[in-house]
Amino acid sequence: MEHFSLLWCLPSGLLILIVSARYCVGLDNESSPKPNFVLMMVDDLGIGDIGCYGNDTIRTPNIDKLALDGVKLSQHIAAAPLCTPSRAAFMTGRYALRSGLGAVGRVQVILFLGGSGGLPPSETTFAKLLQREGYTTAIVGKWHLGLNCESRNDHCHHPNNHGFNYFYGLPFTLFNDCKLGEGSDVLADIQLKLWNLTVLLGLGLLTLVCVHAAGLLEVSRMLMVLVALLWLLAFGVWYVPFRLHTWNCILMRNQEVVEQPMNLETLTERLVNEAEHFVERNQHKPFMLFLSLAHVHTPLFTSKGFAGKSKHGIYGDNVEEVDWVIGRMVNAIDRLNLSNRTLIYFTSDHGGFIEDSDAHGQKGGWNGIYRGGKAMGGWEGGIRVPGIFRWPGRLAAGKVIDEPTSLMDVYPTLVNLAGGQLPKDRVLDGHDLMPLMEGRTERSEHEFMFHYCGMYLNAVRWHPPGSDAIFKVHFFTPNFSPPGAGGCYEIGICMCHKEFVTYLDPPLLFNLATDPSESTPLSSETEPRYAEVLQRVSHAVEEHLQTLQPMPNQLSWENVLWRPWLQPCCGTFPFCSCSEANGTVPSAA
Repeated sequence: MEHFSLLWCLPSGLLILIVSARYCVGLDNESSPKPNFVLMMVDDLGIGDIGCYGNDTIRTPNIDKLALDGVKLSQHIAAAPLCTPSRAAFMTGRYALRSGLGAVGRVQVILFLGGSGGLPPSETTFAKLLQREGYTTAIVGKWHLGLNCESRNDHCHHPNNHGFNYFYGLPFTLFNDCKLGEGSDVLADIQLKLWNLTVLLGLGLLTLVCVHAAGLLEVSRMLMVLVALLWLLAFGVWYVPFRLHTWNCILMRNQEVVEQPMNLETLTERLVNEAEHFVERNQHKPFMLFLSLAHVHTPLFTSKGFAGKSKHGIYGDNVEEVDWVIGRMVNAIDRLNLSNRTLIYFTSDHGGFIEDSDAHGQKGGWNGIYRGGKAMGGWEGGIRVPGIFRWPGRLAAGKVIDEPTSLMDVYPTLVNLAGGQLPKDRVLDGHDLMPLMEGRTERSEHEFMFHYCGMYLNAVRWHPPGSDAIFKVHFFTPNFSPPGAGGCYEIGICMCHKEFVTYLDPPLLFNLATDPSESTPLSSETEPRYAEVLQRVSHAVEEHLQTLQPMPNQLSWENVLWRPWLQPCCGTFPFCSCSEANGTVPSAA
């Protein structure tokens, strides 16, 4: 009888244990710490530059391992093919023109730190929303979304005013002006014209003075003063871009200029050290780190340990150095036992810059099988980028997703994982990626994606419900030069307006599911759904345009051009100069 009672109790005891275990697991899930986020973005990296996306000559073992351990997105799309608008969309989860960062002319990005344009203070970045959920947030590296509005110290566009507790890095970007000997690519043609005008006015002034002094001709002093003033004006305006190495190419820690101009030889090591120390300081509380690399934007610079190591010259050296940086950051997370509660993300802001080359060959990236590149509107090579997420224990290792996704999707993904609330007072264009990455759904929420070139709607992607097709309609294409080339080599970079593009009637149509290289346009004879696709896309465009609200243009000439009273400076303006001791590590944030 005693044995019978014991046997009867065993199932009851097991039942109690199972219920208790489930109850405890539930409590643990509810009280578990918020996940950390490490976001790593490369500048101008081509999707064809890394091994896990098809490159077999540049060595990227750390990035490849990240893909093996996590989820790889094969159709990850930037919202714009250039730095400033792409990063604005990434930060806000919204197309850049909703923030006023869509260009109407040749100036498509922020050109001067002393300009007044940038990401408006009214925008709500994911960093702001994470701060509200108790996160400590940081950006280490490139910003390129503006700095000041009305005075040198208002910092209205600064990362600290957009939700980042800590900022260390480049408030601007890398242009050729940042590396002595590389020349200038900021309004270089205008700079040349100004120099020619300066020389011409100088010769004219000298001639007038000599003729007057020799008594050969009576010259009005008013005329000489006028010519002298014009010479000073032309020289002064020419001198501004000449000084860009000092004025644009700086490092800041929060709102203080710590190095002007910045030292490229030690930049990579300092950025990695700052990122690692931020993680170490905040390992016991939820944090979000955005490591925004200066590589592989031209001018190319490489640390001594990587120079001459790759099979693809200095560009390949740059990519392999990027891979080393990624490895350092992943190792830091693993070393601190943060892997299972840290979502790591790797991407590029847009495609590789294919026009930039010199006597030694290509200086920009390779976009694999995809047509076009940086600044080329809707062509895949300019907007299809790597997208890798790793989160052990939460995301399956080695998973590949072929559905359309966007850099704008990072915004709702992070905010939802942090337990925050998405803004309800504005249109968001991104969608939470977790249901797709965890396998709870097989379809992307992006039925339509709109591809902009500046302010102009360049192309539209349509992923019809219940179909594997991914149609893409191009309304205009950049005019490649010389004719027959694959890029805008004669002007150096493609543009989106007037004589630089060709509008198409009817538009070009491709099915990316079968023709990802966009090599064979479809017609009514080759695609049964041809008329339906054009009609459906036209209707989607009408609905999309109704969601747009007028915004002040942050990239107008008025907002972009240099203003001396907005120029950040350490020292006495205009003679700004300071350097930072290598390895300096702050204690803040």
